[in-house]
Amino acid sequence: MTKIVMWSGPRNISTTMMRAFENRPDCAVIDEPFYAHYLSHTGLTHPMQEEILAAQSSDWTIVRDQLLQQPAPLFFQKHMTHHITSEIELSFMKDFKHFFLIREPARMIASYANRMGEASPEAVGLPQEVRIFEEIQNLTGKTPAVLDATDILKAPEESLRKLCDNLAIPFSHTMLAWPKGRRMSDGVWAPHWYKAVEDSDGFKRPPTSAVELDETLRSVVTACQPWYDQLAAHCL
Repeated sequence: MTKIVMWSGPRNISTTMMRAFENRPDCAVIDEPFYAHYLSHTGLTHPMQEEILAAQSSDWTIVRDQLLQQPAPLFFQKHMTHHITSEIELSFMKDFKHFFLIREPARMIASYANRMGEASPEAVGLPQEVRIFEEIQNLTGKTPAVLDATDILKAPEESLRKLCDNLAIPFSHTMLAWPKGRRMSDGVWAPHWYKAVEDSDGFKRPPTSAVELDETLRSVVTACQPWYDQLAAHCL
């Protein structure tokens, strides 16, 4: 009975990774369970705000209790790093297994800004991801695995085999392909964010086109690069 936590920023194949795990016959998943807490705690406005606040508890302790359950032999939890406010105590995750997902900042920020109209380091969660990485490292006494989205897209089976070995779970070929469409487990925000994933039936090759950014977004990339590099040093 294993709880697996994936930490990621937005626009980073995190939902694709959730699909891969959910397609395993031994795995249940949960999608960004602290989203309502994050919106309620920060007062920020996001697309489909009312639906999110109605669908989830904004009390982080209620979410914590949900995450301590074990609905299947493997329980995969997809978390956005920017959703973890200072109020949330992660000590309850000490015995969970963790890995961190990163993506080249330029592509991540371009994709986020395309959806939200703007971007910042905090909005894409990189400074928070480094803080959580260090907290989980101290909490568990282990250095968590880090995977780069581009590496996964280039070699899905190799990357997932390495990840499964690190998590001490068996690799399954069912992780490599899945039926198209929406899932009951998808967050209510799926209509705004998940169109590409809903149209997918497996991992796609990484994009090769150049990323075009204005001066403001280039400055965000520059600010994010050291955090990305710090995490990338631990890639499998």
